[in-house]
Amino acid sequence: MGFVTEFKQFAMKGNVVDLAVGVIIGAAFGKIVDSIVKDLIMPLVGKVIGGLDFSSYFIMLSPPPAGYAGPMTYEGLSKAGVPLFAYGNFLTVALNFVILALIIFVMVKQINRLKKEEPEAPAATPEDVVLLREIRDALKK
Repeated sequence: MGFVTEFKQFAMKGNVVDLAVGVIIGAAFGKIVDSIVKDLIMPLVGKVIGGLDFSSYFIMLSPPPAGYAGPMTYEGLSKAGVPLFAYGNFLTVALNFVILALIIFVMVKQINRLKKEEPEAPAATPEDVVLLREIRDALKK
């Protein structure tokens, strides 16, 4: 079997196509959740804590280089090569993950609830029971 034919059979299997669709939808869904966290939730959390941009909270681990005249923001300092402990950005990403995991959990739970459970097929009769029934039926004759 040729490489191209074998690859074509592999790529057209249902599981591979389903996985590809899931990855594409997951990436788009991840962007939506990222926007919800970054644009809706974190500004509210920042307002409650007292800051406006929670994702830019950081601690400088060393002073800026001598003669640095740029802004003292996360972006400016990181471009200048200052090591930063960016806990605000980490908390934003962690909250993003928790929300995404919660939504996926609820979706999977609902999908599993909607799936119809097929009744299990009765177990096959053991061979010794079948043999005993044949003997019983033979003795009745």
